[in-house]
Amino acid sequence: MPRTPKYVVDLSADERAELQALLAAGTHKTRVLTRARCLLHADDGLTDAEVSQAVGCHPGTVGRVRKRYTEDGLAAIHRRKADRIYERKLDGREEAHLIRLTCNDPPKGYSRWSLHLLADHFVTLNEIDVESISHETVRQVLKKHGLHPHRSKAWVIKPEANAAFVCRMEDVLDLYHEPYDPQRPVVCFDESNKALHKQVRDPLPARPGAVARYDYTYERNGTRNLFMMSEPLTGWRHVEVTQRRRKQEFVQQMQALVDEHYPDAVRIRVVLDNLDTHKAYAFYEFLPPQEAHRLLSKLEFHFTPVHGSWLNMAEIEFSALATECLDRRRERIRNEDDSVIDWQFTTDDARIKLRQLYPTNHD
Repeated sequence: MPRTPKYVVDLSADERAELQALLAAGTHKTRVLTRARCLLHADDGLTDAEVSQAVGCHPGTVGRVRKRYTEDGLAAIHRRKADRIYERKLDGREEAHLIRLTCNDPPKGYSRWSLHLLADHFVTLNEIDVESISHETVRQVLKKHGLHPHRSKAWVIKPEANAAFVCRMEDVLDLYHEPYDPQRPVVCFDESNKALHKQVRDPLPARPGAVARYDYTYERNGTRNLFMMSEPLTGWRHVEVTQRRRKQEFVQQMQALVDEHYPDAVRIRVVLDNLDTHKAYAFYEFLPPQEAHRLLSKLEFHFTPVHGSWLNMAEIEFSALATECLDRRRERIRNEDDSVIDWQFTTDDARIKLRQLYPTNHD
């Protein structure tokens, strides 16, 4: 005859209903569902071996579930030790000091805080009396307060809404919302520097069951500058690759814009950043006076404000360029598709935003 279990499971009707509802929900962890099945089978009078075979677990697991049920009731299926009390490692004052340490700069020689580095420096603070602390305790405190010392984000700090910023911003926004005029096109101009990397090993193409793979090592192969011209209202854009980014190259791009891309235009309104190379006098440095005067008479520069380069729609084209590919096929495809830019941020929107950010300056 099978031996009577030392710990007998005798579920009430409510307890059986609760366990059956828990199994039907299917949203609990596997170990919780296993313990619930063990209790239900044990309540039916099965031995540990029979419960083990029915549930698919070790007979020792069934014995431990029986024991915990007799000691703690149904709470035993949710925790290993239902009556265990976890001692708090840090009090509120000590947590505050840890948070302050995390928000400060890391020690000299380190670019960022790590959990182990925080744990080591925390115990050296004069304001606390803690002999040791584990990196796991540090992790739990930082998680509770939403701190991520290993992460950072590049962002433009809110610029000062001075007269120069507002003037240039409204000038560009008003220009964007003028009706299309083929004799006076609006062209956005921008530039970007790209590093060239040469693969040292041929990549492995994708195949069923495996993604495409490439070696993370590479050889530096210099840099190139990319000039971007874009007419948002017609969907035309052009990318020019040059060795360098100087005033001389800027003048050459403007000369091509006038003579090659828009030879019939009366006036070309160019939106561009106020870089040190974007100077009108540069035309006179590299061209005869008559030629410089001819080009400038057909060009009208509209500069974006400082910390306002996002107003240049050419940056949208650079984003699409980086997402798709960096070759001339991308330019041809987008030009053939007539991919225009739908700019919706107006001068009125800008004024409302400025009133929100600087209520005292724009009442």
